[in-house]
Amino acid sequence: MSWGTELWDQFDNLEKHTQWGIDILEKYIKFVKERTDIELSYAKQLRNLSKKYQPKKNSKEEEEYKYTACKAFLSTLNEMNDYAGQHEVISENMTSQITVDLMRYVQELKQERKSNFHDGRKAQQHIETCWKQLESSKRRFERDCKEADRAQQYFEKMDADINVTKADVEKARQQAQLRHQMAEDSKADYSSILQRFNQEQWEYYHTHIPNIFQKIQEMEERRIMRIGESMKTYAEVDRQVIPIIGKCLDGIVKAAESIDQKNDSQLVVEAYKSGFEPPGDIEFEDYTQPMKRTVSENSLSSSKEGKPELKFGGKSRGKLWPFIKKNKLSLKLGATPEDFSNLPPEQRRKKLQQKVDDLNKEIQKETDQRDAITKMKDVYLKNPQMGDPASLDHKLAEVTQNIERLRLETQKFEAWLAEVEGRLPARSEQARRQSGMYDGQTQQTVTNCAQDRESPDGSYTEEQSQESELKVLTTDFDDEFDDEEPLPAIGTCKALYTFEGQNEGTISVVEGELLSVIEEDKGDGWTRIRRSEDEEGYVPTSYVEVYLDKNAKGAKTYI
Repeated sequence: MSWGTELWDQFDNLEKHTQWGIDILEKYIKFVKERTDIELSYAKQLRNLSKKYQPKKNSKEEEEYKYTACKAFLSTLNEMNDYAGQHEVISENMTSQITVDLMRYVQELKQERKSNFHDGRKAQQHIETCWKQLESSKRRFERDCKEADRAQQYFEKMDADINVTKADVEKARQQAQLRHQMAEDSKADYSSILQRFNQEQWEYYHTHIPNIFQKIQEMEERRIMRIGESMKTYAEVDRQVIPIIGKCLDGIVKAAESIDQKNDSQLVVEAYKSGFEPPGDIEFEDYTQPMKRTVSENSLSSSKEGKPELKFGGKSRGKLWPFIKKNKLSLKLGATPEDFSNLPPEQRRKKLQQKVDDLNKEIQKETDQRDAITKMKDVYLKNPQMGDPASLDHKLAEVTQNIERLRLETQKFEAWLAEVEGRLPARSEQARRQSGMYDGQTQQTVTNCAQDRESPDGSYTEEQSQESELKVLTTDFDDEFDDEEPLPAIGTCKALYTFEGQNEGTISVVEGELLSVIEEDKGDGWTRIRRSEDEEGYVPTSYVEVYLDKNAKGAKTYI
């Protein structure tokens, strides 16, 4: 089967058909291109979805991912991110292996088609020119024959007429001979052109057109074969990523199978366990005769065993149960003690351990930086042209100071941690609420022991004398009736720094300002001061320098 022999007379139809074939190829290219756009868009949406549900750093969500179910969800998000990457690979491979390749091939195909049909039109024009020449020679031969016939008839007429002179007859005879010769010449020319045309026509229909149409047929078959190869590539690109997509799905299944409900339940215990023992039985109080109320050994009271319990207004204030609201002042001010003393023992231990680990990491980081600076300084000493060693002294001193500060901070938190774990005796109140700003100055300590001030909810209460405890109970009682008497000043203080009191119960102070102290720090890091009769509140203890009046009632003794 050959287009050159079967379709020798369908030049125009072949031209239309090949143009339609190119249109089909361009349509397929457009289809693949839109598919790649869809793959990219899908991959982008999957990545955005995975990013949207990723836990934010340094947030509460990040802490939730310690549970196996949350870890499995995080693994699912990561696998979906890899899954999206495979769709990007599909888009890239289809673009490079199909779209770009076919677009280049289409340009080459158009050029080849244009060249082939140009040769066909050229052959057509040549055969049409030969045909015109044949027609022209044929008409000329016909005309000359007619002219020769008329000239012969005229000669014969003149020769038969006796009235015509001999000269006229001779002239007619010569004209007849001339016309006859012209007819013979036209005949020979027509015959020659006819033979040449027949040769050209045979070559046109048996050589030129078959060759051109054969090229067009081969071009069209290559186009069809190229579309088939592209479709195979289209399927192969998808098939290549199926194993990786399968691994992503297997990863999701594996993550789901790794969920351990028992482990998650244990993590809940570790996260919220307070470390307290359940309260014991409450003993019957017989009010028919005076007696001291004893406290059960398993009670969560903050009072010492055997100490008489004070009552005010008929209300018992001695016990602090886990389900009773915590220190109202701490909740009001929103302050968290540095030693996490507001937390239950088990939670406090975890917080302190985490703080120690963080400080050790910072120490390691600063130590590495110090070592790097030291090595650089040694290089400068050996090669002065590279830099001035003295220029690194300030930075080295700063890093060394930071390391020392972090070590002191670590020792402080390790001591608190040891106190919670029972490895060391209880520390004093002042040592528990020191700020971390170690500048070489002498720190004051308080003689009162913090061991006797730890309540079941992890906060600290002041336990000095009956008079001091009565004052606290009176304050709590008065809070309920909003009839609190002004507290007397127990000393003065000087503001070391400016403090903006924005929370309820706080007061703003300016650096260098002198104020009156009406209630000292009770272990929560806040001191109550008064500026005037109508303006008082709490400020951080580390922001003021306190001068207590030793003769003031309820004042502590500092050594």
